[in-house]
Amino acid sequence: MPVAAALADFQARVAQCDSLISNAHRQDAGGNSLFPPIDRQQITVAAFLNLFVAWEGFIEDALTKVMAGSPTASGNHPTTRYASPPTQDAARAMVVGINKYFDYANSEFVRRIVTMYLAAGFPFEPHLSSIATDLADLRTMRNASAHISSSTQRALESLAQRIFTTPRPGITLYTLLMSSDPRYGTNNTVYAEARDKLLAAATLIANS
Repeated sequence: MPVAAALADFQARVAQCDSLISNAHRQDAGGNSLFPPIDRQQITVAAFLNLFVAWEGFIEDALTKVMAGSPTASGNHPTTRYASPPTQDAARAMVVGINKYFDYANSEFVRRIVTMYLAAGFPFEPHLSSIATDLADLRTMRNASAHISSSTQRALESLAQRIFTTPRPGITLYTLLMSSDPRYGTNNTVYAEARDKLLAAATLIANS
């Protein structure tokens, strides 16, 4: 199947994440939240984690499709595939190699693997490299959503300081995600900016 199918699946999963966050913040006619704060926080953080997992799934699906010979939505192929697995399952096994799994959350690893198997990393490059910093930031947030520790909290606070340019000691992932991102002048939240970057990159990859 073409890479367009991977994009469609990713877009549907992102829409579900948006729906979860929207529903978590619904209010009644009097302006009162339908969910208590702890529920809103947990649903939002879970939705963000689902977004990150959906991105990992898109990269794996698209990469193994292209490795197995599927075209992009534009009908294009890499000029050279340095390996030609007969099926997508065989491509998945090739990416994993002798390891237990391949870490699609590590964007540096992903950029290495796409150039290892596909000439110039097509169709993933230069799109992955252009959002390398954003992907690293998303991984920091993902780590904070998956497990809370002193190290993940420090990394989250460091990221928050870089985003807001002032220290934010004790900031939670929920607060970070739902805060307006001052870097772009769009009034979008940090979550919305991250989502839009992933959607844009996925669309560029699929349509290359």
